[in-house]
Amino acid sequence: MQEYLLNYFSEFSVIQVIDIALVLLLVFQLYRALRGSIAYNIFIGALVVYILWKIVNKLNMVLMGEILDRLASIGLIALIVVFQPEIRKFLINLGRRSPVGKNGFITRLFQSNSLTKYIVEENVIEEIIQALRMFQEKKLGAIIVIARSEKLEFDTNSGSIVNGVVSTKLLASIFSKSSPLHDGAVLIDRDNIIAAGIVLPISDSVELPSSIGLRHRSAVGATEHSDVLVVVVSEETGKISLASNGKLQMNIPMEDVKKEMFMAMTA
Repeated sequence: MQEYLLNYFSEFSVIQVIDIALVLLLVFQLYRALRGSIAYNIFIGALVVYILWKIVNKLNMVLMGEILDRLASIGLIALIVVFQPEIRKFLINLGRRSPVGKNGFITRLFQSNSLTKYIVEENVIEEIIQALRMFQEKKLGAIIVIARSEKLEFDTNSGSIVNGVVSTKLLASIFSKSSPLHDGAVLIDRDNIIAAGIVLPISDSVELPSSIGLRHRSAVGATEHSDVLVVVVSEETGKISLASNGKLQMNIPMEDVKKEMFMAMTA
């Protein structure tokens, strides 16, 4: 083992420095993302087993190496199962973004809380998408305002303060027909529902179809003066519309809704 380490460090190259730096960065980011959760203990346990496995192999401990080889092969599958939601969200996120740029994977990788942001963004979007699917099935009208910045030029005090973490169940309870808040809008900022039952300004744009109702006109009105994305579910048809920058797009596929929400939350 000592001889191996001496040989390794005696021929130190730039590639090896980069290799070690990237591994340390990845481990550090995983540590920050999982710290405080149940998955953190699994991560630490897996890391300890891996280090022990490498040491045993280098020391040519045949019997112990055989046991850890089997444990490592089974453990890899177990880790994939345990971390399946996080792996899926990470890969979806990676595929949606350009590698470089302000919100690129490479840029955000070097931010201290990047992996946490990945998970939070995907969790919030998935909760909203599940709620939207339920609204479509039950023909529940809904209007969800997603803040891109702090520029909000409508009265958030017209509704009721919620300050709750975004969840499908919370959105479902707000837009239930028996809820006194179901006719108003919900304002979401990052992973929080700030308020519900908000009255939005109604657009008087002549470019909008005459067939749309007040829910769609108020969605456009909110975007004419505020930096927001508004998602609308029609109570009559169950179809989804998006309002942004004073424009309305109707009958939008769910995958496009997810992309627009993702862009809004990472702006």
